Amino acid sequence: MIDVRDLVKTYEGKRVLDGMSFHVAPGRVTAFLGPNGAGKSTTLRLITGMGRPDSGDATVLGVPYRDLPAPLRSVGILLDASAVHPAFTPRAHLAWLARTHRIPRDRVAAVLDVVGLTDAARRPVRGFSLGMRQRLGIATALLGDPEVLLLDEPVNGLDPAGIRWFRTLVRALADEGRTVLVSSHLMAEMAIVADHVLVIGRGRVLADGPLAELVTTAGTAVRLLSPRLGELSGKLRAAGATVARTGPGGAFASGTEAVVTGLSCAQIGDLAATHGYPVHELTPERPALEDVYLRLTDDAAEYRASTPAPVPGTERNRARA
Repeated sequence: MIDVRDLVKTYEGKRVLDGMSFHVAPGRVTAFLGPNGAGKSTTLRLITGMGRPDSGDATVLGVPYRDLPAPLRSVGILLDASAVHPAFTPRAHLAWLARTHRIPRDRVAAVLDVVGLTDAARRPVRGFSLGMRQRLGIATALLGDPEVLLLDEPVNGLDPAGIRWFRTLVRALADEGRTVLVSSHLMAEMAIVADHVLVIGRGRVLADGPLAELVTTAGTAVRLLSPRLGELSGKLRAAGATVARTGPGGAFASGTEAVVTGLSCAQIGDLAATHGYPVHELTPERPALEDVYLRLTDDAAEYRASTPAPVPGTERNRARA
């Protein structure tokens, strides 16, 4: 439903996109991830016809966005929640857009209800919080009942209840067979809502695959609990595993807990049974999406802060206090 092929884009002599290619399929939520400066916003702008690539192409529903006969009915877009005239009310803003595509007026009331803005429908947008603006941006994206949705940082400003509502919404949209592409820096949130993950860095694709597969291939650790951990650890290391003690004393602790990598739960259990060592717990611990993402983008981050340190003058200010 969204196809990006060999996109190249240069700004002021800097190559922002360097042969970007990917496909976003319907029926799933695809998380579009990457550090600042990776090219996410540029890619979204090129997909939606807000710019032209130096080479390559991007299509939605098989054609360039500019060639869609009724864009609002095909593609719902949220790129900037503040892109609404401050004097407009939500009802007026959506009604104006609906007229441009001959969308029935009752659709305006319907999407305002979906995003929870019915009671604020006649209030000027200038008084809205960021979260309310985000809800209006999502309503705008849904207005034409589109097959494809592109949402850039859609949960910024939403409170916890709003974030949970958004999860339910995008899940329902994908389950209806729509194509949903969500760009975000919130790894924990994307780990909950996404089926598929697309990670980019320095204008190139770094990873593109199902979330479960991406996390699994990154390696799974096993939490091991045994009253004879010291003896069992020796056997595990001989079998090629890495054993890191946990609890008080860390790697040199004499406790009963450890994190094992290099062997599966079944392999650890079989080895312990063969040698007669009791095991009280074997729990697989997959890495978080954030850990996988940081590992993938470690060399692709354009803007990197130094190791946190006291701000100059802080000690002097504390002394004065």
